[in-house]
Amino acid sequence: MSRSPLLLSTALLSALVFASSSRADEGMWTFDHLPRAALQKHYGFTPDPAWIEHVVQSSARLAEGCSASFVSADGLVMTNHHCANACLSALSDGGHDYFRDGFYTKDPAEERQCPGMELDRLDSMKDVSQAVADATKNREGAAYASAMQEVESRLTHDCVGNDSEHWRCDMVALYHGGQTALYRYRRYKDVRIVMAPEQGIAFFGGDPDNFDYPRYDIDLSMLRVYENGKPVHTPYLQIDPAGPKAGELVFTSGNPGRTQRGLPAAALAFQRDVANPAIIAALSVREGMLWQYGRESAEHAKQAENPLFGIQNGLKSYSGTQAALQSGDIVARREEEDKALQSWIDAAPDRKAEYGTPFETVAKAIALEKDIFARNLALGLVFRGLPAHAMTLVEAAHERAQPDARRHSGFHDSQLGEIETRLAAKEPVYPELETASLALSLTGMRQSLGEDDPLVRNALGKSSPDRVAAHLIRSSGLSDPQKRLALWKGGLKAIEASSDPMIVFARTLYPAYEKLRETMRNEVTSPLHKAQGDIARARFAKAKKEGKQDGLYPDATFSPRLSYGTVKGWRKNGVEVAPFTDFAGMYRHATGSEPFALPERWLDAKPRLDLSTHLDFVSTNDIVGGNSGSPVLDRKGHAVGLIFDGNLPSLAGTLYYDIASNRAVATDTSAIVAALRDVYDEPALARELSQGHR
Repeated sequence: MSRSPLLLSTALLSALVFASSSRADEGMWTFDHLPRAALQKHYGFTPDPAWIEHVVQSSARLAEGCSASFVSADGLVMTNHHCANACLSALSDGGHDYFRDGFYTKDPAEERQCPGMELDRLDSMKDVSQAVADATKNREGAAYASAMQEVESRLTHDCVGNDSEHWRCDMVALYHGGQTALYRYRRYKDVRIVMAPEQGIAFFGGDPDNFDYPRYDIDLSMLRVYENGKPVHTPYLQIDPAGPKAGELVFTSGNPGRTQRGLPAAALAFQRDVANPAIIAALSVREGMLWQYGRESAEHAKQAENPLFGIQNGLKSYSGTQAALQSGDIVARREEEDKALQSWIDAAPDRKAEYGTPFETVAKAIALEKDIFARNLALGLVFRGLPAHAMTLVEAAHERAQPDARRHSGFHDSQLGEIETRLAAKEPVYPELETASLALSLTGMRQSLGEDDPLVRNALGKSSPDRVAAHLIRSSGLSDPQKRLALWKGGLKAIEASSDPMIVFARTLYPAYEKLRETMRNEVTSPLHKAQGDIARARFAKAKKEGKQDGLYPDATFSPRLSYGTVKGWRKNGVEVAPFTDFAGMYRHATGSEPFALPERWLDAKPRLDLSTHLDFVSTNDIVGGNSGSPVLDRKGHAVGLIFDGNLPSLAGTLYYDIASNRAVATDTSAIVAALRDVYDEPALARELSQGHR
């Protein structure tokens, strides 16, 4: 649904990160650079090394893009329902719709493996900035990109060793390249669903309530991690079944996906004027297609549920960011900050020699990205679903034919395990939905690039998008994971010999695909990475000179971070919003009609529940997408909540943080325990969650 544009205050804009030291409760901090002084000053609390290590070792992330945490000695993991949507849909069959109706077990033997799901737990962090600086010194453009490939290959290979089955290593650019870290993760690929409630309570209120508050959701799923057929034993978070109190200091341990708080003005303007409008338009069209597809039959509605949820969530997220960019003068103010920093650089010959003119480099790279964006987006939309498997196989075959040091990021030997896991996943393929999706993408490509564009001619020939899509989906064998794995193992020779229509299609478009990727890497991404690294280092130097370096935190990169805040409401439309909702409010909120219809279990359980039990709460924790599934922790390091959303003002959190209105939304642990015990008749699971053991 449409929302009013966000109005940005002068005070808010002056608080943009890098413009000054971060304010209380602001920041997504790396665990090796926590704001200890600020925490001690504002809350009289400083996490000690043991507290930090325990939180790190108990936290996790799902490779699909969510956060999670271990919550028992037997590998039990807590995350959001919507983080397990793909698993629930994949496990559903003709007799079960686990996405809509929930998944429940009474015995560990009933726990079922989620196809293709991988969970990663951080093992160590290492600063490799100097190694990267040495490898890329005096390199520009393609030479810089090549040097980055080589150093990433070497560092990740040494980090993983000869055991990529159990370990993965990510080279993470912090401060837009001003610092580089190597994160080593323990990989777990046997992740099983233990329990998930109905979609009706996990997403109660549906799209109207999404990114809003008050909320009345239990957006929960319980997973268990196995290794060698047995539950893993790791450090884990104790659950406090009482939940938090108003005003209490709380932390979130998670993996925020992406923020743009340190981006130069030219990059922000590109998002506002080019990228966001195009992406919002594409998502809106796809939403309409899925809505119509779901109305055609009950089976189609079931197939469309999960992708429609994702599209609508993305639409609100992009629209919130775009509203903030359009309604305020963020870009203009960032331009002033950029000019001020460049003037500071120019004021001293040694600084000019070290940092140069990075904003000119940014402007040049962004101009090229703007020129090729439509083509990039069109290809990205075509290679979704089944076509994505085809292009992955084609691209990986070409990459693997090269020495590891010359391969692009994502295709080094140390990174191939994740690709193989995705290809091997036994996920359902719905031919009619795949056909409709591909036809829409091909139609969009023809509309945006023009019928005479070589890429469009190669994709369609003399046929129509509908006919091409129908033929490719109907004739391809790539819905069978065994056939995908056979092509994967056969390498380039197998790909070049394949007559599978989808492989032939990907092979036909691969030259244009790879040319575009090379242009992006050599003329956009690499120059931006180097320039933004120079900008970040200059900001560090300037902040250090001014005594403000401790107030700087890196933009989010879907890597482990800690944020802190307090359980606190805010003022909305002239009315105070209380920090907590409860079961009583949920029943009042229910109308009996979708999306405000409670599942039957909840209607039946009402007499058994303490209606004053806290259900959801908000806090001032600084979060963005990727934090879904993050545990909310108290000073003891005990879990008191489960992040599942933000409020409407937090949609602009990619650009700025405002303590007056940005809020993280979480499910209270008291509601989780009560639901397991009194609604779902899961006393053993409730005990395991509450006591930390079975």
